[in-house]
Amino acid sequence: MAHLKEMGITHLHLLPVFDHKSIDETKLEQNQYNWGYDPQNYNAPEGSYSTNPYDGLLRITEYKQMIQSLHQAGIRMVMDVVYNHTSSTAVFDELVPGYYYRSWPNGKRSDATACGNEFASDRIMARHFMLQSVKYWVKEYHVDGFRFDLMAVHDIETMNLISDELHKIDPSIFLYGEGWTAGDSPLPIEKRALKNSAKQLNAIAVFSDDIRDGVKGHWANVKEKGFVSGNPDLKEVIHFGIVASTNHPQLHLDTKRSYAQFPYADAPTKVIGYVSCHDNNTLYDKLVIANPKATEEELVQMDRLANTIVFTSQSIPFLHMGEEMKRTKKGVENSYNAPDSINKINWNWKHENGALVEYYKKLIQLRKNHPAFKMPTEQMIQEHLEFLTLESPLLVGYTLKNNANGDSWKTIRVFFNGDEKAVNQPLEGSWVMVCNGELIDEKGLQTLSSGTVTIPARSAVILYQK
Repeated sequence: MAHLKEMGITHLHLLPVFDHKSIDETKLEQNQYNWGYDPQNYNAPEGSYSTNPYDGLLRITEYKQMIQSLHQAGIRMVMDVVYNHTSSTAVFDELVPGYYYRSWPNGKRSDATACGNEFASDRIMARHFMLQSVKYWVKEYHVDGFRFDLMAVHDIETMNLISDELHKIDPSIFLYGEGWTAGDSPLPIEKRALKNSAKQLNAIAVFSDDIRDGVKGHWANVKEKGFVSGNPDLKEVIHFGIVASTNHPQLHLDTKRSYAQFPYADAPTKVIGYVSCHDNNTLYDKLVIANPKATEEELVQMDRLANTIVFTSQSIPFLHMGEEMKRTKKGVENSYNAPDSINKINWNWKHENGALVEYYKKLIQLRKNHPAFKMPTEQMIQEHLEFLTLESPLLVGYTLKNNANGDSWKTIRVFFNGDEKAVNQPLEGSWVMVCNGELIDEKGLQTLSSGTVTIPARSAVILYQK
């Protein structure tokens, strides 16, 4: 808790804490572990997280105490929910056989979740169950938001109903999800809560896999380099991520390199920018695998640059816990049932990487203090964000102008250099440097006059004018 407060985060997202099937709560001495994406009882807290799973009241009390403690620390709690499938079809088939799960015309159960079954959110009572479940967690436990696993398995109508009803309870509720499926579904594409349907979703954000893989390289091709590792083919993907997948007059979307075929968001608040989460390799492990010859210093440069891109982009930033201290899962990509030796946070990392932790802390603070990095509308981004014309495919630059979103800094200039070599850029007028790629200080690291500015290798530079 002390670390979370020190970092200055606003929300904590926990993987599933409702009851899941994979852990036998009567045999905890067997040291079982699971992320919990196999739902059993959606409306009961998971007993293995309690100090005494045999006492049902205790697990309820402890979960409420945890949320209360987060609130007292100024941190809101987001609950990861997995309504797209269940641990077995028996969960709902015992109520009404076949009703709560989708099937193909030949009678075969559909499997857009790759988990053996697919919840039929578009059916009246299935929709009602989802709605009543999330309302219960909000009203009874004071949960502040939800992340929907494989959200595109659900239909747009259901998701918008959930959003409308929850925002009546709490106007600041935070909703987001994965805008994709793991397979095909009988639910028509135009009805799915896909990333491409973000404009039809009301106050619901989707994850940007574009900026994720543009920054660090393809999630499945673990040896592929990203922009921060010197891949020269991803500059336009980075541009797309900076404007939070919205439309921009200077955007030339590279559909060969991007998952998106068009700007799918009509507001930056509908997009989650990130480079890693619980799935796949951690950021640090991905960088190590994709850059086997890189020195530790070079890996740290890439690490800093990766999340500097995320935190200065217009989307909502999402940080995998431990990224700020080079979290590693020892190269284990899918650690859903791995022991603590793989999944744990080793707090020695914080002391070993103190300078990196401090950089992340200042990066979070920079974004919170400067509204220019979080403009609320597409139109505002179009009016205040201007990309610089830079020939190098590994150099991105843009300007935030005219006190964007009421920022105290009149003009902000940001550079990202994904090259292994430093580059010099011409600079007119007097500027204050607040980030040199290694340090961040909003009071200013140095003042530059007309001439040139050096952007170090694999680094970001941020300047401002009053």
